[in-house]
Amino acid sequence: MSYIEVAPDVKLHVLDWGTGSPIVLSHGWPLSHESFEYQLTQLPQRGFRCIAYDRRGFGKSSKPWDGYDYDTLADDLNALLTELNLRDVTLLGFSMGGGEAIRYLSKYGNDRVSKLILVGAAAPYLVKTDDNPDGVDQDVFEDDMIAKIEEDRAAFMTTFGKQFFGINLLNKPVSDDLLMWFNSLAMAGSPRAFTECVKTFGFTDLREDVKAITIPTLIIHGTSDKTVPYELTGEKLASMIPGSQLIPYDGAPHGLFYEFRDRLNDDIVAFAGQGVSRVQTAEPAY
Repeated sequence: MSYIEVAPDVKLHVLDWGTGSPIVLSHGWPLSHESFEYQLTQLPQRGFRCIAYDRRGFGKSSKPWDGYDYDTLADDLNALLTELNLRDVTLLGFSMGGGEAIRYLSKYGNDRVSKLILVGAAAPYLVKTDDNPDGVDQDVFEDDMIAKIEEDRAAFMTTFGKQFFGINLLNKPVSDDLLMWFNSLAMAGSPRAFTECVKTFGFTDLREDVKAITIPTLIIHGTSDKTVPYELTGEKLASMIPGSQLIPYDGAPHGLFYEFRDRLNDDIVAFAGQGVSRVQTAEPAY
């Protein structure tokens, strides 16, 4: 474990495990790099160097008052890649981390990143507007999320965790212990980062940013994801990124990094290690 200063008085907590081709993992809201536990313990054993970090405001990283917009988060990611002198990176963004990865590529290009993996990505545009009629009502972000977080953040997380892991969808629901672990990761984040990031992933239009993606891209998304709806995000991203590969996990919810960890790890290895041709032949295994 180490810390990297990415801006004045802002340090990111970074885990760097393994050797080989680098995979940089950007976590989802409102978690930390520890949510990738089952990737970080397995992928280094399969020949990859894994670098995962806590986004500012979350985990053990600095918790400034501001800087939770995608531009600043992309700057943080660029500072991390530059400090570690990383090249030929496979950049994996989960949920909000997918939006962060997209803005990074739009702003900084692909000099350091050669492949992109979007897992349950909260992109390209979530909120309902006149030119995004299939989006999510603004009240969902303002009333069902921000207001409830400000009222009782712990209670919000209990409800959110059940949706995140699709408690009513799976034959083998996740344990109460896992939900407690999930909540503990979230509650390590600052309340300010919680609400500001909802505004960022909820209201930021990344459709123009997506047009800048020219590198091989793998999109993985659960078709029963109620947290980040498949049709609004994964399916749409696949239609917008030329040559991208879409692997839908039939009937799966949002929390793929835990509930579908073996399949997810296999798909990551196939894409990052062997190239797109391996991914094209992947068969759904859910």
